[in-house]
Amino acid sequence: MKKLLLLLILISNFAWAQMPNIANVWTNNSKPYIGTIGNENQTIKLQIEISEQNRKNDQEYFVSGYTIIDKNKSKYEGKLIITKYKDGKKRSVVYGDYELAEENKGKHSGVFSGKFIYTFNWNKKTEKIENPYIELFGNWKSYDNTLDFKTKLLNQ
Repeated sequence: MKKLLLLLILISNFAWAQMPNIANVWTNNSKPYIGTIGNENQTIKLQIEISEQNRKNDQEYFVSGYTIIDKNKSKYEGKLIITKYKDGKKRSVVYGDYELAEENKGKHSGVFSGKFIYTFNWNKKTEKIENPYIELFGNWKSYDNTLDFKTKLLNQ
């Protein structure tokens, strides 16, 4: 009976365990993610201004901000969803999916979607993250479905 009770307590602890809130990671210290879009590798900047953890699903983060391509600046809203976490002795990795929908302002507005990889070192002495590296890669597709480009963005 004691073993069964202990097992139930252990299972409930796993069921109620929550992912730590890493919303501030996605804002990238107020620096934009910089990368490329399209076949000609045109420069794109993506700024995440707001990042909040979903209270009902702690693996999901709501984000908003803006993108800049040439002189076009577009606001967007979307989400990042963590799908896997690998804890390493020296380097840990978080994997996930993202979808960011720009305001619909014509032909050059659309949706970014794809995967992300977030790698970092954890300093046990200072209890802080070191050497964060975030890469978002996927596609941008216009709302009218006439444009579809590959994208790749990195934190700075």
